[in-house]
Parts: sequence; C-alpha cells; structure tokens
Amino acid sequence: MPVNTPLLLSTMNTFERLRILSSRCIEFDHCRWNGDRITSNTVNALKEYADFIPVCAEMEIGLGVPREPVRLVDINGSTRLIQHETNLDVTDRMIAFADSTLDAAGDLDGFILKSRSPSCGIKDVKVYRGVESPDTARKEAGIFAARLMERFPYLPVEDEGRLRNRRIKEHFLTRIFAGASFRKARGSGEMRELTAFHQRNKFLLMAYSQKELQELGRIVANHEKRGFNEVADAYGAHFSRALSRAPTYTATINVLMHALGYFKDSLSHEEKAFFLESLHRYREDRSTVCPNLAVFRSWIVRFGNDYLANQTFFNPFPSDLMEVARDISHKERDYWAEK
Repeated sequence: MPVNTPLLLSTMNTFERLRILSSRCIEFDHCRWNGDRITSNTVNALKEYADFIPVCAEMEIGLGVPREPVRLVDINGSTRLIQHETNLDVTDRMIAFADSTLDAAGDLDGFILKSRSPSCGIKDVKVYRGVESPDTARKEAGIFAARLMERFPYLPVEDEGRLRNRRIKEHFLTRIFAGASFRKARGSGEMRELTAFHQRNKFLLMAYSQKELQELGRIVANHEKRGFNEVADAYGAHFSRALSRAPTYTATINVLMHALGYFKDSLSHEEKAFFLESLHRYREDRSTVCPNLAVFRSWIVRFGNDYLANQTFFNPFPSDLMEVARDISHKERDYWAEK
C-alpha cells in the first residue's frame, strides 16, 4: 500500500511500499559468524516504508552461529568460498542458495547487504592467495552478492557502511523509491499509468540523464504501437540505466533554473535574488542543495503549482529518512553534551 509523505508537503507524491532483500545480520538477527548483529540507522528507518526479506546466506547453507569464519580464496585463478579452519569449500552451496533465493524473491526494489562479507560484500572483499595465506590476491564482491548483481544488474544495491555517506544514501533512496513507483505503474498493465509515471519523473530524469529522458519519452510515446509489456520492458531498462549514476551538481542546478521559469511572473525581484544567491552557494559547494529545494517547495505550496508538486525531483523519498548528522567527534564523543 502507498505510504503518505510527511505533513510538510502532504499535497505532494505518496510513496509505494518497498520490497528490499537485506542481510539478516543488519538490524534483524544476531547471526554473524561471532553472533553479532550490525546496527544501521538507514535500515531501521526504512522498516516503516519497506517489507524486508532478511537473508543470512551462510546460515542458510548449513553454517551455524557461532561458526568458523569463511573467506574468499584464489584457487588456480578461480574464487572459492572456503571455511579455512575446516578447509570446507561451500562455493557451490552458496551459488545454489543464491539462485533459489532470488528465484523465489519476486519483485524487488533493491538490496542492502553486509559490507566486506565474503558472501554478501558488494566490493572490496579480500580474496586470499591461499586457504592459510595472509596475503591478498585481489578484491571483489562476495559470492552471494556477485550472483545477485549478475542477476539484477540494474537494481540498486548498497551496503550498510556506504549508506553512512549522505550522498550515497540520497542516491540509493531516490532509486529504490522511484523503482517501487515504476513497479506499480508496470503492474497496472495500462499505458496511461506508464505515461503518468514518466510525466512525474521528467525533472528527475532531466537531472540524471538528458539523453535517457529523450529516449524514455520516445519509448512511452509508442509510435510503433507495441504491446504494453514490450514497452514496459524497454522503459524499465532505460529508466534504471538513467538512475544508475548520481546527477552532477551542474545538472541539478540546470533543473532548478528550468523550474524557476514556472514562477518568473509570481516572484518579487528580492525573492529571485535570494534564491539565486542560495543557488550560487550550492554551486561553490558552500551549502547542500537542500535549502534550494526547500525554497521551491514553499513556492509550490504558495502558488499551488500542481505540475511541480507531482514532480518526484522535489520529493524523491520521505524526508524523515535523512536524519540530521550528529555533532560528534571521530571517537563518537558529543562535546556539546559534556558541557
């Protein structure tokens, strides 16, 4: 069911409930090799907006908790997943489990996996030169994660470590909520819903990829009179490709300047000057884009612009998912609280 956006912009878009496959050790269970559970503010916050499918790949292939850890090992140029204390090779078990799990998962909007795990790490997982060797041959994705990304190359996937970075998190949230919205449009089986989806995402696509925006417009126009499923397949592939890389700050500025034209006859000279000064600060990396978006949201509400109110660019995900960073030192001390 759709989840309503917070009251700040209750007239703006609602959000479809997400379906996310995640590592079970992240906020769901004490199932790491040593019995630990990993904390993640992002996963905790998303629980209100998502149905999670928590998976512990290592437990599911028969390794208990606690267990001897596994590692990636280079064996004659091939990467194997081996429990080095017992010399047990569980590579084939992991691949079979990944395939069966992904076959049964149904429609998904994204993945959140454990960082640097030999099964679930999406990058930077050490591949050792031998079962007992301390030397690293290379770094790559874990076995489960690699299979997942091969099967779903355009679905967003992140780990809990990278999601601590604000820009990575914003990009990931934008992609998963846009993907869920597309899933609903596609599930309707109606061209008008796909067209409406495209209209709502024009400004977002303008920021992410002008080239893909043009191609997606051509696809949804459907001058060839193709069937809905064929059109939706093509649209989904190009839409995912468009959002695969975060927009540049210059592209974001271009969208904001384009949107400013909708209020050119409604704003005072002082209001325009204030906004342009704020935009200049963003251009020079002296502020985030957030103040500029806040100004636009106030204008959208003030002037009742329904077209802009429905543009996901201005409200790509629920605002409460981006918590304010705590004022702490690198040692997690809050000096203000210590006064």
